[in-house]
Amino acid sequence: MNISFEGKRILVTGAGQGIGRELALHLSKHGAQVIALSKTEKNLESLRAEDPRIQTVCVDLGYWNETRNEIEKILPIDLLVNNAAVACLNPFLDATQQDFDLTFSINVKSILNVSQVVAKNMIERKVGGSIVNVSSQASIAALKDHAVYCASKGAVDMLSKTMALELGPYNIRVNTVNPTVIMTEMGKLGWSDPKKAQSMISKIPLGRLGEVSEVIDAIVFLLSDRSSMINGVCLPVDGGFLAT
Repeated sequence: MNISFEGKRILVTGAGQGIGRELALHLSKHGAQVIALSKTEKNLESLRAEDPRIQTVCVDLGYWNETRNEIEKILPIDLLVNNAAVACLNPFLDATQQDFDLTFSINVKSILNVSQVVAKNMIERKVGGSIVNVSSQASIAALKDHAVYCASKGAVDMLSKTMALELGPYNIRVNTVNPTVIMTEMGKLGWSDPKKAQSMISKIPLGRLGEVSEVIDAIVFLLSDRSSMINGVCLPVDGGFLAT
């Protein structure tokens, strides 16, 4: 499927590494003016070195007002991918207040914050758009030692559905992609142990973990006009994990 984003301004959060970085590069190659957001300037420098066409914004999404100010500076945005996330992995009985506050601040509250600024501007300009929030299979299936992470991604799914309900009348679509384990740096936090990884693979009917490119393909589809009647869905990219 040949999808072009020529002339579109696309904001990708968490674009310094992992899925976000590869997505930013992919979208830029397909004609988009990409604005890559990360809290780590070093990662943004290397991204610009790889593709000088990509515009970057360095801000910590945990800071509400600073984030809003930076997003307002780069408006208008036509398409948005809320990809930034953290994973604080502890058994339920050991989870801390700090784990909870940081996880929900980045994984959930930042989506509300960034999306409000972008969507309000879309409405003011009387243009439609698409917002894709990167969730997880952990929003639907409980995973050991992932209590806070699972809870945050469950919140992402319901926030996204409510956004779809309220923004749909303005022709702004909101969907999530819900990947299985992808061996990015974040994925390695919980699944670098081969024995533990195999326990996950054994539950995936396709018999393997996901690839970054497979998540990107799903995001690209939901961003594009090819998905123009898809709104409020959670799209698993999980090889059938949630079907078992």
